[in-house]
Amino acid sequence: MKRLHLPLLILLLTGISLGIFYHKVWNLGFPVLPAQTTDNWTVEARVAFESTGGALTARLFLPHEPPGFALLDEQFVSRGYGLATGMDADNRAATWTTRSPSGRQVLYYRASVYQLQRSLRTQPEYPGPAEAPDLDEPYRAAAEAIIDRVRARSADITSFATVLVRDMLSAADENMGLFLSQNTSERERVAVAIELLAGARIPARMAHGLQLTDRGRDLQPRTWLEVHNTREWVAINPNDGSVGYPDQFLVWWYGDGDLVELSRARNAQVSFAVSRNFQDAVDTAQQRAKLLNSRVMDFSLFGLPVQTQNMYRVLLMIPVGAMIIVLLRNVVGVQTFGTFMPVLIALSFRETELLGGVILFTLIVSLGLAIRFYLEHLKLLLVPRLAAVVSIVVMLMLALSILSHHMGIETGLAIALFPMVILAMTIERMSIVWEEHGAGDAIRQGIGSLMVAVAGYLLMINPYIEHLIFVFPELLLIVLAATLLLGRYTGYRLSELLRFRVLAGRSRP
Repeated sequence: MKRLHLPLLILLLTGISLGIFYHKVWNLGFPVLPAQTTDNWTVEARVAFESTGGALTARLFLPHEPPGFALLDEQFVSRGYGLATGMDADNRAATWTTRSPSGRQVLYYRASVYQLQRSLRTQPEYPGPAEAPDLDEPYRAAAEAIIDRVRARSADITSFATVLVRDMLSAADENMGLFLSQNTSERERVAVAIELLAGARIPARMAHGLQLTDRGRDLQPRTWLEVHNTREWVAINPNDGSVGYPDQFLVWWYGDGDLVELSRARNAQVSFAVSRNFQDAVDTAQQRAKLLNSRVMDFSLFGLPVQTQNMYRVLLMIPVGAMIIVLLRNVVGVQTFGTFMPVLIALSFRETELLGGVILFTLIVSLGLAIRFYLEHLKLLLVPRLAAVVSIVVMLMLALSILSHHMGIETGLAIALFPMVILAMTIERMSIVWEEHGAGDAIRQGIGSLMVAVAGYLLMINPYIEHLIFVFPELLLIVLAATLLLGRYTGYRLSELLRFRVLAGRSRP
């Protein structure tokens, strides 16, 4: 069991990380790439009517979980009215009430929606076979003939509905002529289709929606047919029998009821206006998470103050840099001074830029190393010697900042961001290696530390990695799992393979 402890821990950390990551990407819509935007649509419904006196009630159907869309925000503009929203069968409705209106009244409803890559709507249960309509002759016989003829040319519920709709569009059938006329509207045609489908015991319903177009004005709802195939509702175009809603079609309400119902009012007029907007994908995902009451947002970095967020944008990259150090040391075999020194130096490079940071780092370490050799002749104890090196490093940083300022080189002013204690320990460690193992090993480890710092810097400034770690901090669990996995690596390092390549060549026959 002890041998399986670490592999199981690595799998657990990886599974938790990927599970949270999958939920945030596929269910909440968080972007995996930086600077992504989403198409948002602002849809406004304007309801105008005239009051006839007395307490007035106006009800308007509202979109509720429209297929292919997510509702981000909604606003109601109704001065002097009471407002209540609730479910009414398959629809959500807003009810405005007022006691003593006078004259012409105007109410507004505004919704912000965006189109989903895949539908997150929960499919309702199968409503069961539809109840056959009670038709009188000759309509009953005509309906049975139509159903028999359509059934013979269809294979399932969806194809039955499409064949029926296409037959309805043909004026050559006498039986169909009993139900339709040349002046039959789209809504009436859908109602006839629902009645004929009920004769075949197929549940169907009427859907109404808007075709979203940028800067659209005075848009009118279109009527659609939906049939249930025992698994889900399938949309059928009543004008050509095609399956599925077109792109950017927003379903507003279901049923044969009117969009607006008035009490003690008359002459209702409803018009729609649509505008297209572009919003940051992260903001859109946050709005959707709040609407879904997702607990993930309780642990999101976006709830922190902006100043704290900016700080964590840097701190969250440290584990990534540390993993790179582990990879380069344990697998590649690069020698460095310490573990965290290259990471902290890489963080400093974020402010000084790479070239300027490398030059400043080399100058400070070189000058500090020369002074450290001088201190060796003074025979100081370890702690006083380290304190002296720290003081020297600070004075060197100050001198380089003043000198670069007078020379007009602004990069030198950022030298104060270098971790002075780490620089002091690097100088001390490098001098010890120089004395014990020679100048070659000391210079080799110094160059290795600088190379690792540069590699960490290039990784930590990558906008894609920074975006992933900040938006999905749970991915640090994978970084931790990878670090634990590398901690068990005991194989050959790449540098050792190069070192012993001569022996490998001699062993061959």
